[in-house]
Amino acid sequence: MRELLVAILVSTILIILLIPLITSLAMAQSWSKGAGMPTARSEITATNIGDDIYVIGGFDKSGDTLDVVEVYNVNNNSWKSIAPMPQGVHHAAAASYNGKIYVVGGFISREWIPSNQLFIYDPIKDKWTEGKSMPTLRGALNALFVNGTLYAIGGQDEARILNINEAYDPLTNKWISKASMPTGRHHAAATTVDNKIYVVGGRIAGSSPLVNVNVNEMYDIEKDKWTQIESMPSKRSGIAAATINNSFFVFGGEDITRTFGNNEKYDRGNGKWTSLDSMPTSRHGLAAVSIDNKIFVIGGGPEPGLSVSGINEIYDDTILNSNTTNNSTSLNTTMLPEQLPPQSINGSKVGKI
Repeated sequence: MRELLVAILVSTILIILLIPLITSLAMAQSWSKGAGMPTARSEITATNIGDDIYVIGGFDKSGDTLDVVEVYNVNNNSWKSIAPMPQGVHHAAAASYNGKIYVVGGFISREWIPSNQLFIYDPIKDKWTEGKSMPTLRGALNALFVNGTLYAIGGQDEARILNINEAYDPLTNKWISKASMPTGRHHAAATTVDNKIYVVGGRIAGSSPLVNVNVNEMYDIEKDKWTQIESMPSKRSGIAAATINNSFFVFGGEDITRTFGNNEKYDRGNGKWTSLDSMPTSRHGLAAVSIDNKIFVIGGGPEPGLSVSGINEIYDDTILNSNTTNNSTSLNTTMLPEQLPPQSINGSKVGKI
């Protein structure tokens, strides 16, 4: 009997000791490293055509605005440079459609001048052209193609945080206004699932400084209607999102004191959030692009404010996660001050962001 008790005790101790190792191995398997991006930068935008991921613009370590465009091929794990943008831009938004890249809005120069320009890249010609400008000047927005239409949502101009939703038709080269997003915000993430647009997180007006939110709003393009759904577990901004099958994942972010490595998944089927294995490197101002069952999380700043990286971390959704906790607890975080001019929201000034 004594020998049995000793065996049980030893087995229990071994299991306790092995749990951290098993957890570590599971996390290591769900995340891997790809070839680093040649130009370290943050506040980038990215999209893909097939197996090529295009990473566009951003800041360098000095805070200078970049016109750099670098392409990562997921099959051969290599990078190449292509024709630079006609205008350097940071905090822009990019989306792909019919074999071309569309880049809209953003800020120009260290002065954070909001842009409404639309640039279109043809990879066959390795050439940029300018499309019809967006009606509203803004940066830190989101842009996505759904059913052949480009939707540009949210962001900010020199004085306002915006809930604007404007749609561009490449066939007619025209913009029209659509139903405004209920919660005006910038530095949010957006993605599509089943032809619906989800805008999650970001920063909103409040007391000075501004604050991060965990708002999750869905836009039905057919009904031209917004619906508020289950909030993200954590309040974050400067984030990136990508979709695999019927779920989307939200990565990274920052507040005034730190960056986040959070990886939180929203399942459209059951309407629930799950906290998954964190990114190996916490970052903000990053990009996330999904190809097959992998998400490539690229660039961004590992420290709050002006910091950069060329990090390329790859999340594999087919690998069992060590952290699969349903989570509805929010982190109350405040937004990072950055070098924008003072803003006025509803007539009152707020601090720099």
